[in-house]
Amino acid sequence: MEPSDPPFLTFYKKLFDNIPSTKGNDIEALHEANECDDQFEHELPLIDLSCLNQDGFRSEECKREIAEAAQQWGFFQVVNHGVSSEILENMRCEQVKAFKKPFQEKVNGIREFDFLAGNYRWGTPSATCLRQLAWSEAFHVPLTHISTMGGDTSFSTTMKQYTKIVSNLAEKLAEILAEKLGQKPGFFKENCVPSTCYIRMSRYPFCPISPQVFGLVPHTDSDFLTILHQDHVGGLELLRNGKWIAVNPKQGTLLVMIGDLFQAWSNDVYKSVEHRVVANKHFERHSVAYFLCPSYETVIESCGGSSTYRRFSFGEFREQVQDDVKRFGHKVGLPRFVL
Repeated sequence: MEPSDPPFLTFYKKLFDNIPSTKGNDIEALHEANECDDQFEHELPLIDLSCLNQDGFRSEECKREIAEAAQQWGFFQVVNHGVSSEILENMRCEQVKAFKKPFQEKVNGIREFDFLAGNYRWGTPSATCLRQLAWSEAFHVPLTHISTMGGDTSFSTTMKQYTKIVSNLAEKLAEILAEKLGQKPGFFKENCVPSTCYIRMSRYPFCPISPQVFGLVPHTDSDFLTILHQDHVGGLELLRNGKWIAVNPKQGTLLVMIGDLFQAWSNDVYKSVEHRVVANKHFERHSVAYFLCPSYETVIESCGGSSTYRRFSFGEFREQVQDDVKRFGHKVGLPRFVL
């Protein structure tokens, strides 16, 4: 382990000490749960967003493809998205530098990166067994922190460039999906605010006990949609029809995932996709995700037809998720809000 790595093996020692006594069914079940079927990887939706700038027919066809992918997969890949390869590479390099800092410096606040202070996370504090432990570390940075960055460093410049483009892209995609539901434009611009939208820069250190733990445990996202850029090291998997499917990295591609709020808001038309990251025994992995979230006061109300879910605010949803994780060690999510 590197000096910059979180102390997983010592902090979660009790969980690892239980491995011999649970070698039977629990570990076998985890191995079985980790098995991935990547034979369908080539079928994952890939959408060229440059078509949105073409004539009416081609633009409408592209919007239809976006909505169809959100309905059938809850996930799609996009190219010609507006984020240059230079910005993507700069973003990767800058976050690698931040994660290379000593562990205690990341916890206490990196001197030259004031905006990261207090935003560092690692592991899973609520974990009571290995299946709940995430072998990863991350910086969760609200957009308000990024917009108020001081100085003219390469990190601040890159973060501002990346965030501006990706936040506009997220809002554009969300409005297209709303349009296909017959909704009036403006909902996301009005309700998704910088204080609740955020960037999560993640690092997954190589894991000596893989595959007994996840890099990121299976979950759905608690937002409207997520835009993700991953590096060349694979590990991200999606659950489809009961099978885990590998999302192999494609250069220059961004991944879009529908979150819980969009599933509830669309009354189950769009699907919030369960995904995970498998720990890697030999290589570390980096990714950066943008989360499109509304203000805590925003009310999520299903549009059209007989509603599957009761009305709830985003703040209420977050509180319920946090309470469930604290009590049960995992997120329950939308089933809590079914009528």
